[in-house]
Amino acid sequence: MQSSPEFIPLTIDKSHIITIGERMYAESIEFIRELVNNAYDADATLVEIVVTEDTIEIRDNGSGMDREGLKQYFNIGSQQKLYAPKSPIYGRDRIGQFGIGKFASLSACKRFEVITKKDDFVGRVTFDKEQWEKTGDVWQLPLEILPADFRKQNGTTVILTGLDRRFEPKDIEAKIIEGTPIKAPHFRVRINNHTVTPRSLSGHRLPFLEGTSFGPVSGEIIILPETASVASDLGIEVKVKQVTIKRELFGMETWGKSMARVRGEVNADFLPITSDRTGFIKDSNEYQEFVGIMGKVMEGVKVSLQKLTIRKESKKVSRALKDALQRIYKALAANPDLSPFGAIPTGDEIKGMGSAAEVSHKKEGLKEEEIKAEEKLKAPEKKRKKKPKVKRLTPNAIIKRIKFGETGVSCVVDSFGEDGSEVFSEETTIFINRDHPLYKRESAKVDTHVLNLARLITQEISLMKDPRNPRQAFERQSKLLRDAFID
Repeated sequence: MQSSPEFIPLTIDKSHIITIGERMYAESIEFIRELVNNAYDADATLVEIVVTEDTIEIRDNGSGMDREGLKQYFNIGSQQKLYAPKSPIYGRDRIGQFGIGKFASLSACKRFEVITKKDDFVGRVTFDKEQWEKTGDVWQLPLEILPADFRKQNGTTVILTGLDRRFEPKDIEAKIIEGTPIKAPHFRVRINNHTVTPRSLSGHRLPFLEGTSFGPVSGEIIILPETASVASDLGIEVKVKQVTIKRELFGMETWGKSMARVRGEVNADFLPITSDRTGFIKDSNEYQEFVGIMGKVMEGVKVSLQKLTIRKESKKVSRALKDALQRIYKALAANPDLSPFGAIPTGDEIKGMGSAAEVSHKKEGLKEEEIKAEEKLKAPEKKRKKKPKVKRLTPNAIIKRIKFGETGVSCVVDSFGEDGSEVFSEETTIFINRDHPLYKRESAKVDTHVLNLARLITQEISLMKDPRNPRQAFERQSKLLRDAFID
């Protein structure tokens, strides 16, 4: 004998509606972001937020809602925005997806009311947490129909009362800047009569546009000046439909202090997000492909960051090297006996400097041809100049020359590895290793940087004077350094 089928009713406890709002969002201030985004979806051009100690009011001039619109508004999990993803007037990509954002306000207040106008319809719906829990199985909210002139133009106002804490306008502004599309055209948000504007960052800008099988990935990375880098708000803002969902580092956690110089945003509207809008569904194919694309983008950013860092460092090294060489030149001019190049010529005191000296041909009993032959025999054979064994330099090498008459030395500051010598010479070229730990330490400050460069260069010049007597070379170096830094 076959029995008739039985059924179990599917029910949801009414308190769960409140729990959604209270526990779904990590911060209670998130509800303001959600309400502003609802206004954006409704083609509002202006959202006014009024914050007092006891209340928060969010007014917009969007399309408003009629009776059916209000029913959809309070329909948890409504699919309406999925079926109509574009707003009717401005064609905006609608942000709302799950229809539960408005309940986030329950995490911050005891009561909220929605007043809306669409053409001749004006209605008010009130949600009171205490009354909701008292009414048992009654799943209804009171709707009050208001006169058509109760509100002048279409739009919606949400008023929150019974706040459980005070909300600071500056905190609300920060959340609006990050979590709403305030850069969109025809859209403005004001808080207590103050217009909210996007953050403006200055620095080296790196725009990018990449394609995926799910849609485009676009954005801009900004490398901040060192003076503007901060340790807060690290990472790149990942936006979906112009709203920041989360900041991601994309591997920058291994970059050390340089990470603090990198900011920016990336837009990927195809990314699937979690229901609380605070993260992504990371095991989705969309997110995995997105991460792969951003890995390549960030490799390019890393190269650019290194180039900018080296360029700035090179300018600093160039200035310090120039200062050190000017001081050394002054010291050698004052102490020509310490110079391995001889005295520095001044004016026309030494005739023929840098050219062949005059030779007298007035020798008795010798014809001109014989004189030439004799001179040829006596003349020492010119030795072929050996080319200096120049090290293979990097593109970032800093090279400057200090010249004494027709001779002098070339000074090269370049990378030769942490284990390389601090300084060394080949022929008339002095190589200084910028990777050496001591050089790095001394280059941190301008004064010590110049002094250290002068120490290294005078050390090598003094050894050129007499490489077989290092003690005397040390004494010569001490005198040169002293005279170089006497102002």
